[in-house]
Amino acid sequence: MKAYMADVWRFRHFWLSLVRMDLQARYRRSVLGIGWSLLHPIATTVVLCAVFYQIFHMPVREYLPFLMAGLAWWGYVTGVIGRGCQCFVEAESYIRQHPVPMAVYPLRTALGAMIHFLIALAVVLLLTWCFQGFANLAALPAVLIGLMILLVFGWAAGVVAGYVNTIFRDIQHLTDIVFQILFYLTPVMYPPDILVRSNMTWVLTINPLTHLLKIVRDPLIAGTIPSVRAYGAAAATTLLLVGVAALLLGRLQRKVILYL
Repeated sequence: MKAYMADVWRFRHFWLSLVRMDLQARYRRSVLGIGWSLLHPIATTVVLCAVFYQIFHMPVREYLPFLMAGLAWWGYVTGVIGRGCQCFVEAESYIRQHPVPMAVYPLRTALGAMIHFLIALAVVLLLTWCFQGFANLAALPAVLIGLMILLVFGWAAGVVAGYVNTIFRDIQHLTDIVFQILFYLTPVMYPPDILVRSNMTWVLTINPLTHLLKIVRDPLIAGTIPSVRAYGAAAATTLLLVGVAALLLGRLQRKVILYL
């Protein structure tokens, strides 16, 4: 694994150029450019906030940054898995021509999604400071830990999704259905204590995405450092996914070309 990661780093100029090319191709000749990446979470946040803030009994100044942080996080998770399903298919020409580590292509997807996520989080941070003051400053370093865990999670998820979808092309369509279910099972647009009051804590317990959201949103919005249990659960989920990704890389590194 150490040698493999060193090989990935050796090709850093290649995958960084791929990320840059993806951004340039996506926003070429666009007036707003990368600002379009904010339009969807902002528009969705405004609409959902107008509808649900009274239902969840949260003031607008608290619910608005809370909701946008959740939607930005959800966009990252769905992006790394949804785009990850196509990471090897879209890179077929590179795979046939360049003998680079296969993990480079899911990394390209994860980094692109992380850039958009960071831009959205910057807006969330400004909203939080505007509506709630600077009470979260002491907890902001904890956000960096959460982002690092999320980047590794996204990279590993992209590897798994990419390999599985390359062999079974229906997986990408199946993920759309799974995402729709998980969206309502994950406290993206509602506070977790609603499930606690409704005696549905088990939904939070069995959903591994809950802690991955908590380690980013809690220090950013509430200004509190997530518990050791939250970090442990998020790290355990990520390490499990990394293990599966490493197993797939070890066994299918040279065979994926047969399915393209």
